Amino acid sequence: MNEPIYSYMKLGTIAFMSFPAIMNGEGPILETIKKLAEDPYFTAVECSWIKDWTTRAKAAKLLKESGMTVCYGAQPRLLTTGLNINDLDENVRLQALESLKEGLLEAEELGAKGIAFLSGKYEEATKEQSYEALVKSTKELCCLALERGMQVELEVFDYDVDKKSLRGATMYAKQFAQEIRWEYDNFGLLIDLSHFPLIHEGIEESILPVKDLITHVHIGNAVIDPALEAYGDAHPRFGFPGSVNGQEELVKFLRTLLETGFLNKEKPPVLSFEVKPWKDEEPEVVLTACKRFLDEAWRLV
Repeated sequence: MNEPIYSYMKLGTIAFMSFPAIMNGEGPILETIKKLAEDPYFTAVECSWIKDWTTRAKAAKLLKESGMTVCYGAQPRLLTTGLNINDLDENVRLQALESLKEGLLEAEELGAKGIAFLSGKYEEATKEQSYEALVKSTKELCCLALERGMQVELEVFDYDVDKKSLRGATMYAKQFAQEIRWEYDNFGLLIDLSHFPLIHEGIEESILPVKDLITHVHIGNAVIDPALEAYGDAHPRFGFPGSVNGQEELVKFLRTLLETGFLNKEKPPVLSFEVKPWKDEEPEVVLTACKRFLDEAWRLV
């Protein structure tokens, strides 16, 4: 592709994945946001919860000054606490929903236009009840978001490997998204290249059926051999030993998104790295390697 990548997308990274020290809503949050805001490669950034309100206010100021598109991932609110948005225990479900509602207001404070989350674990015997709980929670979240002019996105995770989320396979994600969209048009799907191998699907298989429902994308890598390091939803860097998403996969991913019209010049969407340093890897080095990898893939598109 000869045209600039920025003509077709807003490039970002998930701050709490690139710099996992801030995933729990604490740690060097301001330093991390400042570092990314000063990097001209990024025109978008994805943040998450910031527990301290004074730190959050300073972060909001930094983000506003940066001119970057801000996204908000509420996944850490659920994954680090064990809360489940489709829990069959009504008290636990409401706790999870309340946390996401708080996240929505926090996202608004930070300048984000929406919030992303994931469905929770489930038991096969009570799958339908869990689905009903998920629909109920999501509609309530969408209702609040709609009142505030914001969007809600469900990220499609694996259903039998690591996160074991209720809405994993693309066909089930599509069914769910269509049901929510019937009532709330501020809902969409967030897909992640690193999750495709974990849901046992190919690139076109994961994109084409939901092409009109996708509102946001992540790119990353995965290891699917349980005998190897970083197996599961660990988001290792591109080129990690035993990983399955290489240059060929990323090129095909980008081409497919171009062909479906998701990547476009009229309203460029956000595409972010979801890559996490493994063990003692240096976050800055891993992030720079991601940039090189994407630049080369774009050249080959």
